[in-house]
Amino acid sequence: MFLPAIFSLSGPKLTKEERDLFYEAQPFGFILFARNIQTPEQTKYLINTIQECVGRTCPILIDQEGGRVQRLKPPHWPKYPAMQECTEEEKLSDTITSISKDLKALGINTNCAPVLDVLFPETDTSIGDRAFSQDINIVSRLGELTCKIMLEQGVRPVIKHLPGHGRARVDSHEKLPIIDSTTDELKDIDIKPFIHCLEQEYKDQLWGMVGHCCYTMIDPEFPASLSKIVISQLIREAIGFNGLLLSDDLSMGALNQYGPVQTRAKLCLDAGCDIALYCAGDLDEMHLITEEIA
Repeated sequence: MFLPAIFSLSGPKLTKEERDLFYEAQPFGFILFARNIQTPEQTKYLINTIQECVGRTCPILIDQEGGRVQRLKPPHWPKYPAMQECTEEEKLSDTITSISKDLKALGINTNCAPVLDVLFPETDTSIGDRAFSQDINIVSRLGELTCKIMLEQGVRPVIKHLPGHGRARVDSHEKLPIIDSTTDELKDIDIKPFIHCLEQEYKDQLWGMVGHCCYTMIDPEFPASLSKIVISQLIREAIGFNGLLLSDDLSMGALNQYGPVQTRAKLCLDAGCDIALYCAGDLDEMHLITEEIA
């Protein structure tokens, strides 16, 4: 059995203490950041070391969206455009194909993309050009194509940020976004691109990431990532997402009022997330999470 968590590393190689924890805890998978990546050779070696440590081919995740959110950077990898610059299908196809080949060559098997959030006039810049458009049909069509190409290249997509982050007026890395829209308003716009991708033949291969926004008309107490109501009624039922569901990063500022990271991990799993995602790479906090949810 694995620990229902995705963990992260402090630097470009495994420390002895990380090895010991990962071997004992057996987290479901790992996510890489720029701090873990120096060269292609070093990154491949790091991934091989991680797999050897846990004794299996586990999920290795990354956020390689293009634009501002790109963990593999020049000079070893191309600078890719943001998704808002890729509304022409040919440009999007070329970009996603190239990104996916980069990941596959390193042994990274899962990309936390595409962003299926619909843009609004009030959308915070933390989403901004990471999203395709304010047009539901464009987001749906390009999101569908992105998932299709990634899967053809052997990389699993993680669609995000369920059930829709586009109405957020603040950066959830820093503060908790409050969204006062009704369920009907969310159904009319925000959730439609997710539903569209789940109508495709590859739907069973998609994973999902739930964001840290508080939808007060549905659950005024907890953000989606910690909300049994939002996950059951909106994500599982209204959207129809039955796949593996990850929380967004538990170390983000949006969750500061909900206790330390180990408490947040327990809350997100109790709410209906399958996996608690932890990205800060702090060994002590990963020990605490392990003790709390093992």
